[in-house]
Amino acid sequence: MLYSGVFLILGILLLAILILSVRQSTHGVVVSAEGAAAKLVEPHVHVHVTTGGSTLTATPEALGLEHARARAHQLGAVAVNVNNSDLHHLLIWSVFALAIMAVASIGVGWLLAGRVLRPLQVITAAARELSASNLHERLALDGPNDELRELGDTFDELLARLESSFESQRQFVANASHELRTPLTLERAILEVTLADPDASAASLRAACQRVLAIGEQQEQTIEALLTLARSERGIEHRQPLLLDAVTRQVLAERRDELERRGLRLDTELADAPTIGDPRLVERLVANLLDNAIRHNAPQGWVAVTTGVEGEQAVLSVANSGAVIGAEEAEQLAQPFRRAGTSRIGHGDGHGLGLAIVSAIATAHGATLAVLPQATGGLRVEVRFPAR
Repeated sequence: MLYSGVFLILGILLLAILILSVRQSTHGVVVSAEGAAAKLVEPHVHVHVTTGGSTLTATPEALGLEHARARAHQLGAVAVNVNNSDLHHLLIWSVFALAIMAVASIGVGWLLAGRVLRPLQVITAAARELSASNLHERLALDGPNDELRELGDTFDELLARLESSFESQRQFVANASHELRTPLTLERAILEVTLADPDASAASLRAACQRVLAIGEQQEQTIEALLTLARSERGIEHRQPLLLDAVTRQVLAERRDELERRGLRLDTELADAPTIGDPRLVERLVANLLDNAIRHNAPQGWVAVTTGVEGEQAVLSVANSGAVIGAEEAEQLAQPFRRAGTSRIGHGDGHGLGLAIVSAIATAHGATLAVLPQATGGLRVEVRFPAR
């Protein structure tokens, strides 16, 4: 109906222009006839009047002045009548043709609209049937590379992102369940073995309680890390100016003793690096990077920390020695519960959420995270914040 309405309006405008043009031509004929009558008052003037495809010639000597003027007016009147008749027939046939074309445009517009909007119907039907179980399906629209094809491709990209997000969520839930269930099972086993011993002494009971407390502390750290990860993924509500180098100095000061205890060499180059963000989350990001660099290091190894500004970005880089890690494995370390050499928990220190929290905090700040393996072993993690 929209197409037909536009066609009808344009047709009416075209018809109006045509009628006005014909009327203007009729007015020219009348003016020509009146001019001819005026010229007849001059002697020896030949007057030519054209109408209906014929040309009539009159002179004052042949017709007489009065008779010639009357004849000129008569010829002008005939020309006007002929043109009015032609205009009337033109108007009738034009309206008739416009009515037929308007009706035809409804059918043609309906077919064209259905053909053009068919991809939208496919997208609408797919959106209605969308659920977590069929996110793997794609529209895969064919046809010309137009706006609707682009919309279909964008919808497919959205489905791909949703599928990846749901898969990550399922994997995260499975890993978190395993992460939390394992220490609970261990606690239960310790308590059952201790209580089943009829000769248990106060010392053995105390030792069992201390082991349960240590396991409970690990659970608290894991839960706290999960809460931090959830807060980071939710985004930042309040931002304020901060110095990335100052935050890094503070975190390094708190870990001097741990570095000395493990015999690790510390190399720092902390230049000014102003940025904007949440100071607590940025502090957690720096702390997690340093904890990972200290925890996953080689004996008598080293840790290198640098800050500075490159272009319009405040850059934090933390590198450490350690075992050689493949490029594909390094890319997966930012996923929850991923550790070098293992896909899930149960080996080594930590809870497997350190780099996942770093990635979430960086995303919340609009920063980019790069986890780069080093040829000699260990990692170099680089975070680029928007500079203030």
